[in-house]
Amino acid sequence: MWFRNLLVYRLTQDVPFEAEALETALAAKPARPCASQELATYGFVAPFGKGEDAPLVHASQEFLLIAARKEERILPSSVVRDALKEKVDEIETEQMRKVYKKERDQLKDEIIQTFLPRAFIRRASTYAAIMPKQGLILVDSASARKAEDLLSTLREAIGSLPVRPLSVKIAPSATLTDWLKTQKAADEFYVLDECELRDTHEDGGVVRCKRQDLTSEEIQLHLSTGKQVTQLALAWQDKLSFVLDDKLVIKRLRFEDLLQEQAEQEGGDDALSQQDASFTLMMMTLVEFLPKLFEALGGEEIPQGL
Repeated sequence: MWFRNLLVYRLTQDVPFEAEALETALAAKPARPCASQELATYGFVAPFGKGEDAPLVHASQEFLLIAARKEERILPSSVVRDALKEKVDEIETEQMRKVYKKERDQLKDEIIQTFLPRAFIRRASTYAAIMPKQGLILVDSASARKAEDLLSTLREAIGSLPVRPLSVKIAPSATLTDWLKTQKAADEFYVLDECELRDTHEDGGVVRCKRQDLTSEEIQLHLSTGKQVTQLALAWQDKLSFVLDDKLVIKRLRFEDLLQEQAEQEGGDDALSQQDASFTLMMMTLVEFLPKLFEALGGEEIPQGL
């Protein structure tokens, strides 16, 4: 269990997360299949293991892992559009009259209801780690919408969830731009070979570099014209690498082989033990990494009341 992306949320009030109570709360909103006329369903599933006996909350040391699954019927808009056009043409030809918007919308709804039971089903899971001691929730996603789906459903399950996206005192783009200009990141951080530069003007250009020497004159020339760094590939110590953007989204998070090998050794031959070992090692690494990252970016902006 290694997260590939990170959206970090700060709890703005104390929430007494306990595994047993959380398990009971999540059980009230389980994932379930779509009914024949439903477009989508959303609910919690076991993060590890399968079957009815698999717990919805995995607790390891001081950390809690949960997972939510979205099931949705895939109905391509082009299919609906073609069927609607065919039906409208048929009515206008046979009845020699114009079909207006209100009737079109009604016909469209009828077509969707007819096609839904035959639509393909797509399932996708989103994982989140709760860190009660640190007051953080980490969502394994680069999509704020997917994270909010999980957090809002969690809020419904437990009754209250006062969280907000974590923010820092200095705009991340300013810090990342400074690191690239000076060709030196904060202590223990290293600039890799990928970045995105944007002109600050509304219609300004975008430059994306991959597998490039970011110390080159070409990159420095772009920076001298006022472009800002909006994405930068970084490494921390010898433990992980990632891409950080100007909204504090951590993408393409990769834990180095040494950590993964350590988790394999600690987990043994059992699959669930392997997952537990990797989750625990990942969280212990993130407990060390995240404060260093926020400090390097100017320090966390603490919400009032904390």
